[in-house]
Amino acid sequence: MPDQKNILVVSAHAADFVWRAGGAIALYAQRGYRVRILCLSYGERGESQGSWKQPGMTIDRVKEIRQTESTRAAGILGADVSFFDCGDYPIVITQAVIDEMVKEYRELQPEFVLTHPYLDPYNPDHPTANQVTLQTRVYAQALGYPAPGKPLEAPPVFMFEPHQPEQCEFKPEVLLDITPVWDMKQKAMESMEAQGHLWKYYTDLGSRRGTQAVRNGGHKSIKYAEAFQRVYPQVTDQLT
Repeated sequence: MPDQKNILVVSAHAADFVWRAGGAIALYAQRGYRVRILCLSYGERGESQGSWKQPGMTIDRVKEIRQTESTRAAGILGADVSFFDCGDYPIVITQAVIDEMVKEYRELQPEFVLTHPYLDPYNPDHPTANQVTLQTRVYAQALGYPAPGKPLEAPPVFMFEPHQPEQCEFKPEVLLDITPVWDMKQKAMESMEAQGHLWKYYTDLGSRRGTQAVRNGGHKSIKYAEAFQRVYPQVTDQLT
């Protein structure tokens, strides 16, 4: 669809986008946007506890499991997903990955971008994802960068909420009502069977952010929300 608007989501591991931005993804997919998710890693080493508890597990089998789970979750949310297979613990970013991400930016021309916050002392892969997302956004804007397509303009970037926001210096500046698509997010979370221990945590978090959204002026019908922090200033002609 030539006139379709696009959104780019950069996820360090195969499940991060589900927990942290599944509601936003489903909401915009329902609004007719194409949502493109780039997973830098399958999370095969550090993000697959449930799989590694199975007898005889191998790293290739874990990758296969995580790709299947993540692809299923993205489909439930209405998005498409690609995997870069950069490893995890640590994620290793090569020049080839940088070039491919610049290409993604230029092809998609996203309306906005979602990714991880700057800091996470519990998981250094997450700041790595943040850094490469912001770097390649700048490279995609540069007229002289050797990549096909129209140079990128300046899409806003929103950082989604980390698992332990206080330690990551995350400040919720935007509370997005995801009540209409909560059932979709819940189904997507439940498809991530290798991390079933996180289902309740993110259900509770969605409810808590929903309560905070109402307290901050949102409609009383809001039951679930997701929190985001801006990277760049909002440009507007009115303060409301």
